[in-house]
Amino acid sequence: MFNDFHQKCIEQCPCCHTVERKAIGEKNGFYIFLCNNCQTLYTQSVEDLNVAENYDDYYHQGNLTVPDFVNVRLNEIAKSFESYRQNNRLLDVGCGAGLLLEASLKNKWQAEGLEVSSSSVDSLRKRGIKVFHGILSEAQFPADHFDVVTAVEMLEHIPNPAEVIVEIHRILRPGGLFWATTPHGRGASARLLGQKWSCVTPPEHLHLFSVKGLQKIIKEADFREVKISTYGVNPFEIFHRWREEDSSPPIVNAEGEIRNESEAKQFDRVGTGYELNAALSGSPMRIMTKNFLNSILNATRLGDSLKVWAVK
Repeated sequence: MFNDFHQKCIEQCPCCHTVERKAIGEKNGFYIFLCNNCQTLYTQSVEDLNVAENYDDYYHQGNLTVPDFVNVRLNEIAKSFESYRQNNRLLDVGCGAGLLLEASLKNKWQAEGLEVSSSSVDSLRKRGIKVFHGILSEAQFPADHFDVVTAVEMLEHIPNPAEVIVEIHRILRPGGLFWATTPHGRGASARLLGQKWSCVTPPEHLHLFSVKGLQKIIKEADFREVKISTYGVNPFEIFHRWREEDSSPPIVNAEGEIRNESEAKQFDRVGTGYELNAALSGSPMRIMTKNFLNSILNATRLGDSLKVWAVK
């Protein structure tokens, strides 16, 4: 059945529009493909996916707060936007818990957010933060309006990332900055773990970009300067998955499929990531070590995350 679907499907890569691709497998009822050209991972078409409905209750008390070191880092990120301050307007697309917005407000930005999750929007508005409830095309922001537009771990969730980036370009002023992060579909974890990687979670994550693929859609949106770096890796997950394969006895589920019981246990990627970052942020020497490791991950293009700096 998988091969029949693959042969009939003529969908394009969301980044480079190539139809030639490799079938990777199936997860959560979605077929996963690897683009032969740009190496982006993506699912089959989900054009009818109701993004707002899927994320309506995505945020709750458990994920609206983060460890203190994360807020320190977010303040550093907000400070890094200073050279782009001209009209003092910043927009965070997919603002989630609003932590980057709060850091930006503390740094005197006229910051506002956009979010599809009603639980998040309610929380933000109660804290006095300006936020639009809906998708970017519905907000109808003026052209050339913002100094900075950010999108933290958002692009992988939406069916039409290229269209959203075009709209971000429109609402940025000339010389304004688009800053974004997203999981890397060709990082160490993606290569070693394949579809067992915790970031391969359709329909939550619809695309896991390669550097080449993400760079292409940003440049096609007419950004004149584009820099993409790769950073971070979670060795805990890699060891966890390898240990599962080595030690877990096979069992048979209700459908008669043989699988490991431990595969049903979801790895805590966020929690272990916080623990690792906290450990590497505890002293100047550890921070130097973290920066050195990230420089290697960027040079080899094996970091699990992508960071974008794009200037209009």
